[in-house]
Amino acid sequence: MPNTPAQEQCIDTIRFLAVDAVQKANSGHPGMPLGAAAMAFTLWTRHLRFDPRDPSWFDRDRFVLSAGHGSMLLYALLYLTGYDLSLADLESFRQRGSKTPGHPEVGHTPGVEATTGPLGQGIANAVGIAVAQAHLAATYNRAERISEHHTYAIVGDGDLMEGISQEAISLAGHLQLGRLIVLYDDNRVSLAGPTEITFTDDHIARFEACGWHVQFVDIEHGNDVEAIDAAIAAAKAVEDRPSLVCVRTHIGYGSPLVDSFKAHGEPLGPENVAKTKEHLGWPLTPPFYVPDEALAFFRACGERGSEMHANWNVRYARWKATNPEAAAQLERTLRGERPKNIPFPEFDESNGSIATRDAGGIVMNAVAGTLPELIGGSADLDPSTKTYLKGFGDFQPSSYAGRNIHFGVREHAMAAIVNGIALHGGILPFAATFFNFLDYCKPAVRLSALSHLHAFFIFTHDSFMLGEDGPTHQPIEQLASLRALPNAVVVRPADALEVRNAWEAALADKGRPWIFVLTRQKAPFLGERVAPVERGAYILVDCDGRPDCIFIATGSEVALARDAAALLSAEGKRIRVVSMPSWELFDAQPKSYRESVLPSDVRERASVEAAATLGWERYVGLDGFAFGIDRFGLSAPMADAVAELQFTPAHLAELARQRFESLRR
Repeated sequence: MPNTPAQEQCIDTIRFLAVDAVQKANSGHPGMPLGAAAMAFTLWTRHLRFDPRDPSWFDRDRFVLSAGHGSMLLYALLYLTGYDLSLADLESFRQRGSKTPGHPEVGHTPGVEATTGPLGQGIANAVGIAVAQAHLAATYNRAERISEHHTYAIVGDGDLMEGISQEAISLAGHLQLGRLIVLYDDNRVSLAGPTEITFTDDHIARFEACGWHVQFVDIEHGNDVEAIDAAIAAAKAVEDRPSLVCVRTHIGYGSPLVDSFKAHGEPLGPENVAKTKEHLGWPLTPPFYVPDEALAFFRACGERGSEMHANWNVRYARWKATNPEAAAQLERTLRGERPKNIPFPEFDESNGSIATRDAGGIVMNAVAGTLPELIGGSADLDPSTKTYLKGFGDFQPSSYAGRNIHFGVREHAMAAIVNGIALHGGILPFAATFFNFLDYCKPAVRLSALSHLHAFFIFTHDSFMLGEDGPTHQPIEQLASLRALPNAVVVRPADALEVRNAWEAALADKGRPWIFVLTRQKAPFLGERVAPVERGAYILVDCDGRPDCIFIATGSEVALARDAAALLSAEGKRIRVVSMPSWELFDAQPKSYRESVLPSDVRERASVEAAATLGWERYVGLDGFAFGIDRFGLSAPMADAVAELQFTPAHLAELARQRFESLRR
């Protein structure tokens, strides 16, 4: 059935808001909005439950534009349906300080649910959002069902080419996430050419093999509102599998560049803009033209969503009246608040030497009963990362109430799924793997920081001291990489007490991810003390008077620095040992505190860390030295690896003698 003139007018309104914004900015991607406008129009006006007056409504449907380069498609819809976005905001697309940046950013533009742009991340975010919905529904739904929303995503060819997408769709299929619906803008064109030169997968077979319900809307119906509507409705009726609606579209629809990669990543140009408008019967002027009838229709859709929200509020009030404790818990978690009197475990000399990964597991299991929002898992490494929450069940199709998510060997998707869980709200998620596999997680960890998400990334096996697995598994440069990341806290605790205190600080924080870097090998308990991890660094061992030298160490090497200091102290040297679990937290302290820990008049300093030395010059200065490892490790028992790389107190003490005696000549 052909679209009605009114439908075509609304669809073209979306198209030309995008085209005009890209042209005015002289930057952007007009082809995808031109081709996918009918699909997006159908979803937003017939299926998506949203309230522009309250973008944070708990039971709203979530929409993720995984193909984030088509951001003007989303911005046009947000403006038209009544979100706090003006026509002037669209006119300032991609300009400094605007609400319409080049790619969608959560928290920056009202109504944007996820920060997308790096391809493949958005579809994995959508899986995470669907995981969160399923868990909260299983936890809180009673006779009154307060969590029934769907998660929708629009993906493009680039999303499905990226390997992260296969990990995400595989796990989503296994988990049978029936409220996840992905619409694929199947236009057979990517930035550099037609997909036939790189991407000839059988998409339908691929998704079906992963357990998805799949439908195909052919090229004759790629702009057919009724056909797309029927496919989305059919997808919503399938509750035991995620759904893919593959819609064959024309990139650059209606333009002289239709079906060409030239429509993908650059403005059409003034001449082609005019030709496109003429071809589709759109006024040439003014730019950013919005017909009154189209705006009224879209705004009515927004009003309808507000009515849905009001009806849900009535249902929620009934649910809350009969479930006051559950309601208090849900509302607390949605506010991002933590309960009082969290039962953190105590560590002392009686614990002896304990790997910090083991200490982390003890802490997580001690607090899990008080923190029902703490949910997550590892990349098939629970026995090694010690992150399994005992007694809280597995998140599986048989019970979405379980709190242990088995991500399988899927680090790329795992980290992005955790971001999606955090984006949903009401859950405090974590992911865990070996530290050397940070590189598989890094794009998502970066987006977690950019998105100001409160999530935990736990990395164990943090140095060459894991031994026999060898250099392929021994992290060297990862700490330096993470410390360059803005808006994230990297913490490498020295012993079990620092692990406990790090978790206490992490749970109290908001608006950024925390990254725990933990040992496989045992670390000795460093004594009864306050251990203010929240300050980033503190004096562990001090001396009388001005120090002759300050050792600054992290993780298991704090004990090494302490023992080296004891050797030098026995020779009459005054040595201070500073434990510095977090650069970021220390740098945020007042200058007076930083000066009290690292006095500027003490030039003789040494950093001690079993990792790349890059970056330590900021703390040791020109006269100090960094004791680390700027080579790959080796496959050998830990004791042999330590001996070969000379990570011993005696060697560190000798280096300090040589270095600082030469400075005094």
